[in-house]
Amino acid sequence: MYRMVNTLRPLEEKLALFWHGVFATGYTKLNQPKAILRQVDMFRRCGMGPFRTLLVEIAKDPAMIFWLDNKDNHKEAVNENFGRELLELFSMGVGNYTEQDVRQCSHAFTGWTMRNAPLHAARVSRDSVWPYGRLDWQFEYQAEDHDDGEKTFLGQTGRFDGEDIIDIICQQPATARFVARHLYTFFVADEVQVPSWSEVPPRDSQAIDQLAETFVQHNGEMRAVLRTLFNANFFKQAQFARVKSPTELVVGAVRMAGGHRFPDVSDVNLGLQAGFMGQQLLDPPSVEGWHTGNGWINTASLMTRINFASEQFADASLPGVQSIIEYVAAQDATASANRLVDVCLELMGPLSVSDVTRNELVEHAEEGLARTGAEVDTAAMTQELLQLIVSTREYQLA
Repeated sequence: MYRMVNTLRPLEEKLALFWHGVFATGYTKLNQPKAILRQVDMFRRCGMGPFRTLLVEIAKDPAMIFWLDNKDNHKEAVNENFGRELLELFSMGVGNYTEQDVRQCSHAFTGWTMRNAPLHAARVSRDSVWPYGRLDWQFEYQAEDHDDGEKTFLGQTGRFDGEDIIDIICQQPATARFVARHLYTFFVADEVQVPSWSEVPPRDSQAIDQLAETFVQHNGEMRAVLRTLFNANFFKQAQFARVKSPTELVVGAVRMAGGHRFPDVSDVNLGLQAGFMGQQLLDPPSVEGWHTGNGWINTASLMTRINFASEQFADASLPGVQSIIEYVAAQDATASANRLVDVCLELMGPLSVSDVTRNELVEHAEEGLARTGAEVDTAAMTQELLQLIVSTREYQLA
């Protein structure tokens, strides 16, 4: 959370959050924070590179190996958990492979395991919840535990290992469309949840086709796919098509209001706030990740979201709030209610709102200006209006 609030590379952090939701790995099972933090670091390094690299890295990631039990995937006792989720939730989606493909995929990843590397060889490796203690999970390939026999996967036959399987996956048209739909859901408009993708068509099939085509043309290079997405009309014209995730809401409000420039107890509270709204970072509820869209909103979470955002603009000493107040005063924006509302909406986004919302904001500003008369308290009026703006329906959407 601290990194997202203070980063000078917001797209890098947002993509790390995106991949964290796709390759969902949770602390509740791992009980090992260092491993999850390393996984997020990997998303920062590889998130805009080739999708193949990302799949190889996640298959070798100790947190994922533990999370989906590939440490228990042995030549003579195959565990299909990782192999199944690699196909179902990480790359292709239901309906694009068979149960035989799942089994053959799982055989290819036997021997891909992890080891404990203690900081001091004299110490005995054992499980530990210390974030920087003696336990240091590392990927390990055990050739003697790998099934090196012939396998048939998605119509191809050979003595495949894990990287061969990933090569075949990345060649599938289904993979290009699956990644494209994930990106569309995260950056453009809410879709149904992933398990329903095999039954419910995309909101915008042409947009998915455009992204998938770029994916294929550039061999899964995510930077190229993102460039296509951000320059596309379907992205530029999207408005209020997504409900902000709790993390997006928290980070956006805090970045706008300012503060939290140095790690502090209050930064921990920010992470907890996102959890109160339904998105506990580093601990998604299942391998499916979080259910997005309208799933973020219920009576309890909506009140928490509005109260949190409003509280960020209650402190005029915060640098972002102070900057907005000073700008409003310099522009003489309190000369009229309409101008005050327009300037504040511009500074808060720019944020477009419906006529109904705008009229309510103007009416409140008019009442405030009439109440204060000639002695207009610019700071108080601006703060009031900012708190109302972040409480609007439009502010909850992206």
